[in-house]
Amino acid sequence: MEAERLIATGRRTLADSRVASDIVEESWQAQMLAQAIGNHLALTGPAELRGEARELAETGSRGGACPAHPARALRLSGVGNVRGALLGLGALLGEVGIALVGVACATDDEGLYWQCIEAIDAADEAGDRVRVMLRRLVIREHARPPDPADSAAGSF
Repeated sequence: MEAERLIATGRRTLADSRVASDIVEESWQAQMLAQAIGNHLALTGPAELRGEARELAETGSRGGACPAHPARALRLSGVGNVRGALLGLGALLGEVGIALVGVACATDDEGLYWQCIEAIDAADEAGDRVRVMLRRLVIREHARPPDPADSAAGSF
């Protein structure tokens, strides 16, 4: 399944999660997706993103305990729109962080609290990697020479 579809599924599922265990599981799913996208981009993405993509994959692997359901990320078939996938993944990781803060603040279970804190840190670090990759894409686009076809189309 294409990365943007998996991200959209994760965002919907997280938004529909109402209990702490579901939110924690969705945070794990998001981290596994970050790991899978990082691995994919490290192998096949633009050269200037590969180092950061490897770090994203490593960060994604710290996402927490194994969920009750198989990782959605196993269905990743490709990243067709790198910018769109990174924007969506960044949004998902931010939403995961916010949801986990809510769980951490509401729980009396010390184990769950620390699990949330570790997952918040992992999501934040993965989000940082995504933001760096997005900045590198912008730099790459600005460094490209202008396409003569673009200027010819605008001259009419």
